[in-house]
Amino acid sequence: MEKKQLSFWQIWNMSFGFMGIQFGWALQMANMSSIYEFLGAKPDEIPMLWLAAPLTGLIVQPIIGYMSDRTWHPTFGRRRPYFFVGAVLSSLALMMMPNCSELWMAAGLLWILDSSINISMEPFRAFVADKLPENQRTFGFSMQSLFIGLGSVVASALPWIFTHWLGVQDAEGHVGIPTNVKLSFYIGAAAFFLFVMYTILTTKEYPPQEISDREKVIERKKGFGAGVEEIVHAIMHMPRKMKQLALVQFLTWPGLFLMWFYYTPAVGADIFGGLAAEDADPALRALYKEGNEIAGLTYSIQNLTTFLFALALPVLAGRIGKKFTHQLCLTIGGAALISLQFIHGAEQSHWLFVVMACVGIAWASILSMPYSMLSDCLPADKIGVYMGIFNFFIVLPEIIAALSFGWVMENVLDQNRMLAISLGGCLLIAAGVVAMRVKE
Repeated sequence: MEKKQLSFWQIWNMSFGFMGIQFGWALQMANMSSIYEFLGAKPDEIPMLWLAAPLTGLIVQPIIGYMSDRTWHPTFGRRRPYFFVGAVLSSLALMMMPNCSELWMAAGLLWILDSSINISMEPFRAFVADKLPENQRTFGFSMQSLFIGLGSVVASALPWIFTHWLGVQDAEGHVGIPTNVKLSFYIGAAAFFLFVMYTILTTKEYPPQEISDREKVIERKKGFGAGVEEIVHAIMHMPRKMKQLALVQFLTWPGLFLMWFYYTPAVGADIFGGLAAEDADPALRALYKEGNEIAGLTYSIQNLTTFLFALALPVLAGRIGKKFTHQLCLTIGGAALISLQFIHGAEQSHWLFVVMACVGIAWASILSMPYSMLSDCLPADKIGVYMGIFNFFIVLPEIIAALSFGWVMENVLDQNRMLAISLGGCLLIAAGVVAMRVKE
C-alpha cells in the first residue's frame, strides 16, 4: 500500500510525545553524575553506575520492537499502548529519583527509569516508518529531533531556572541532592506523561493489513522462542547498509557516553574548582553546585541548537547527501569536545556555551541521519525489530565503556574527567570518517 502524504501538523502531532521522552533523558544526562557524586561516588565509579542505560536498551528495545510489530488493537493501535505504559512508569521513576538517600538506591532506580523510557522510545522510531512514505521520513525523523531539542532545552535548564529565576535556595549547611534538582525532576515527570498522552490522543495508526499482510503481522507465532528466533535471524541477515551504519553508531555513542559521564561534574570540579563531598568546605560545595547549574544551562544551549539545526538538516542532506551531512556534524561536535581542555576557570565559562552549541549540531544529526538512512533499506513488517537491533550498536559499546572505563580513569587518566571527554570527541570524529563509507 502506498502511504498517504501527511500534513505538517499531522507529523507534528505524531512527534510531539518525543519532547516528553526527552525530559526524562535530558534530566538524566545533565544531573545523574552529579547526583551520584552528591551521594558519595568517585569519578572512577561513575561509568559502572551508568551501566543501566545501555544494558536496559540492549534488553528492552529489541523485545519491545518485536512485540510492537505484532500488537494491534482497533482502539489503541500498534505502537501507542507502549507509549502509554512507558510514560506512566517513567513518570513515577522521575518523581522518586531525586529523593534517593543512598547511592545504591539511585543506581537501582536508574535501571527502572531507563527500562521505562525505552518502552516508550523504541516504538516512536518505528512510528515514523509506519506512517510516513519514504520521501517524508527524513522530515519525520528531523521533526523528532526538533522536539528532542526543545524538550532538552527546557529540561536541562530547569535547575538553573529554579535558582536564578524563581529564587529556590537550599538552607545553609544543606547536604545531598539540591532542592532545585528535585523540583526539576518533578516537572519532568509531569511533562513526560502529558506530552506522550498528546501524541496518543491526536494520532491514529494504520491497521496492520494496510501496512503488510495480516498473516505476517498478527498471526505469526508469538511465543518467546519464536521471538528470539526471529531476532537472531534478523541479525544474521542485516542489510549491508545497516552493517555499515552499525559501525558508525559503534563509534559515535561511546563518545557521547563519555561526555554524559563527566561533563557536568567536570565543569563543577575542573573549571569552577568546586567539590561535591559532604565534608568539603561549604564555599567549595557552592562552587561545585554553581558549575553544575551552568553545565545544565549549556546543555540547554546544546539542545536549543539541536532544535534549530534540525530544521536545516533536511535541506542540507538534500544538497550534499545524508552521509556527508552526518560526517560534517560529527566532526564539528568532536572537535568541540576536545576544545574543553583549553577552558580554565569560571571567568572563561562563557566558552562552554559555544562548545555545547557545536555538540548540538552533532546531536541533531545523530538523532536523525542514521535512522533516515537505515529506514530506506528495511522491510516494512520488520521495522520495529530492526530498529531494536540497530540499538545494539549503540548500547554494546556503551556497556563496554561502562564496564571498563572506571579502570581507565583510575589507572590511565588519573581521574582526569577532561581527558575522558576529549577521548569522546576523538571517537565522534572517527565515526564521521567511517560514515563516509556508507553506500547511499
